[in-house]
Amino acid sequence: MIKLTLLYGHPKDPAGFERYYAETHLPIAAQIQGLRRLELSKVTGTPDGASPAFYRMAELYFDGPDHMQRVMGSAEARKAVADLPNFATGGVTTLIAQVQD
Repeated sequence: MIKLTLLYGHPKDPAGFERYYAETHLPIAAQIQGLRRLELSKVTGTPDGASPAFYRMAELYFDGPDHMQRVMGSAEARKAVADLPNFATGGVTTLIAQVQD
C-alpha cells in the first residue's frame, strides 16, 4: 500500500483556511474516485508542548504506485491539486511512503 501525505504549513489566516477548506476544497477533493482510504487531521500539538511544524495533514491511501498514478492523474485529482494555492498560504509538503504492516 502507498500513502500520499500532504502536510499543510501554518496559514496566514487560519479561519479563512478552515472556511475555504471545508466549504470549497473538500467538496472538490470528494470528487476524486478510487482512493482506498482518506484521513484528514488537524495538528493540535507536540509531545514537548512546542509549536507544531504543520497545521493540517491529509493522508490518501492507494493499492500501489500504479494505482496512485491512475487516481492522481484523473481530472478530479488534478483539479484538487490545482486548488491548493487558493488556500494553503503556509505551503504544502507532499510525501509518498510505502506503508509497512
